[in-house]
Amino acid sequence: MWVMGFKPSENLNEEQIKSGLRLVIADGLAAESMVALTGGTFLVAMALHMGASNFQLGLLAALPTFSSIFQLVAIWLVQRYNNRKAITTIFNFLARFPLFIIGALPLLFTGGSSVYALLFFLFFHYYFGAVAGASWNSWMRDLVPVEQLGSYFSHRGRLTQILNVIFSLAIACVLDYVKAHYPQYELAAYSWMFIAGGAFGMLGIFMLGRTPEPRSSMTDANFFQLLQKPLKDSNFRKLLSFNSFWAFALNLATPFFSVYMMKTLNIPLSWIIALGIINQLSGIFSIKAWGKYSDKYSNKTIIRICAPVYIGSLFAWAFTGMPSQTYSIIGFLMLINVLSGISIAGINLAITNVGMKLAPKEAAIVYLSVKNMIVAFFSAIAPLIGGLMADFFASHELVWNFEWHSSNGVSLLPIVDIKGWCFFFVLGGILATYSLKLLTPVQEQGEVEKDKVVTILRTKFRHSVMRGNRQLSNKHAEAMITETAEN
Repeated sequence: MWVMGFKPSENLNEEQIKSGLRLVIADGLAAESMVALTGGTFLVAMALHMGASNFQLGLLAALPTFSSIFQLVAIWLVQRYNNRKAITTIFNFLARFPLFIIGALPLLFTGGSSVYALLFFLFFHYYFGAVAGASWNSWMRDLVPVEQLGSYFSHRGRLTQILNVIFSLAIACVLDYVKAHYPQYELAAYSWMFIAGGAFGMLGIFMLGRTPEPRSSMTDANFFQLLQKPLKDSNFRKLLSFNSFWAFALNLATPFFSVYMMKTLNIPLSWIIALGIINQLSGIFSIKAWGKYSDKYSNKTIIRICAPVYIGSLFAWAFTGMPSQTYSIIGFLMLINVLSGISIAGINLAITNVGMKLAPKEAAIVYLSVKNMIVAFFSAIAPLIGGLMADFFASHELVWNFEWHSSNGVSLLPIVDIKGWCFFFVLGGILATYSLKLLTPVQEQGEVEKDKVVTILRTKFRHSVMRGNRQLSNKHAEAMITETAEN
């Protein structure tokens, strides 16, 4: 009887669609609160506090993406029951309930066994979440008007990122205070964070339960024939090749940024969170523009503009380990996070949207799920390889110095000093550069040449600056006239 309340609608009027889009944003805010409390840097810090090894950290980073393979279950369920709302809601409940159990782990276990228990329950969290996510993607594909994909999801993403910034900063301050004044309660603080995250997750489920679902028209073809359909689509297969290679390159490096800053650079947690906030703020201020331009031009063009900037920031990470003053390193990291935040916001939005555009409506869940699973496989094996090879690279170093010989002796000017995790940052940048070659053959309707869009963006930026200067000049002139009149 409960499931009958989630019956899809044959037709949705404009008001129902608008109401549904508002509820999806509310769910996004609740889900982002859950993620802020239970994921990212805080999850890594909790695992390190529990004594996690490099391999366990790699496994922790791989779990979310590895679990995406279970989206196969969502395809079967949607084909069998054709009720994405019920599937999404039920499996989100099953995914978020383990967060309450994880919150109790620090009280039940001590030592290394707690890390394995953490991984065990996180597996179920990500497994059920993958099934719910695949069903949700198909649901949103039909609920959100195609011509609004870029602007709507950029708006939703901006709001969730703003919330994440506020939450992350507040949590970091609380954790630093607890660590400084009540270190014996640090694990207990993480425990309550997971419990609060579970509560926000349940709030998001309530929002989803009120969101309308348009009836889907999924084919009744054989399950295995359905899975082969995206792979037989030449254009979609090209997108899979690019996205998989890109994901592997990035996940070879990015999951270890927090570990690198904590263990190698010895940067305090609050500073790491502050850098993450700078990254998110950069994305918040740029994602609206990326959404508008992706709708107006093409997602592929946005990727070709943003990707080189992000790749440059990956290479820049390798130079943060060179001997230098702490404040100069922090300043360099701030610049890196600004550039990477702006670029990755455009890349993530464009990759998601181009996948939705290339997926036919009647088989959207199959196309998107196959894409997510294949990309997830490459995303998962990358940090596992990184975790396994971390100990090897920890004992190796590449040094290139400039020597100046004079009567006073020899002066050394360090040019390159790469060691430890920095090797992964360089390798990730090289592989990401190669992946862009795989993007070129992908065909997207309405595609505009990158150089043309860059010229348009540059012109608009120049006009904005000139308009701003004219406004400043007018205000200055008005101030001088006022001052003269008063005298």
